[in-house]
Amino acid sequence: MVAKIAVVIYSLYGHTSTLSESVVAGLKEAGAHVEVFQFQEILSDEIRGKMHAGPKSDLPVITPGDLAKFDGFLFGFGTRYGRAPAAVSSFFDATGGLWASGALVGKFAGVFFGTGSAHGGQETTALTTIPFFAHHGIIYVPIGFVRPELSIVDKTVGGSAYGAGYVAGGQGQLPVTEEDKLVGHYQGHSFGTLVNTFVKGRDL
Repeated sequence: MVAKIAVVIYSLYGHTSTLSESVVAGLKEAGAHVEVFQFQEILSDEIRGKMHAGPKSDLPVITPGDLAKFDGFLFGFGTRYGRAPAAVSSFFDATGGLWASGALVGKFAGVFFGTGSAHGGQETTALTTIPFFAHHGIIYVPIGFVRPELSIVDKTVGGSAYGAGYVAGGQGQLPVTEEDKLVGHYQGHSFGTLVNTFVKGRDL
């Protein structure tokens, strides 16, 4: 048996989607089975237009019931005021049935994220997502400072010990950097390796 991992993203401007490609590549390289989803959009088309959001994704929309069939999850999204956007909170608010049955206890999760500026809340976004995991008994998996890209000080890069990340700029003008992608790939690979190891041991 190989680990079944869901990558679930919310990407208004495309940056999170771009970073997720590196995360998925790392997961697949680690031998995990990967399925990619998006969170249900809760903003109206009018609001999206005023925010100059990019085209809507054609990825399948995750439902709370989908989570139970996976061994682990990597969630990716841009920050809103230093925390997860409303679409993410709305999704977890709908997981009460899973909580009541303990369906997610012992599964694994991590996060990757993005901000408009280097000080826009990358670490607080990760930290304020952990309660969703804790209440479900999901094991949160950080990445630490293994990758040298996380110690770069002469250019702007995203990510931290809590997960891969990017800095998009105030108008979304900055691309996801090669350094960001390397960290994303590492996160996917290390997460996939960890969950695969657990699944193989569990199924002995």
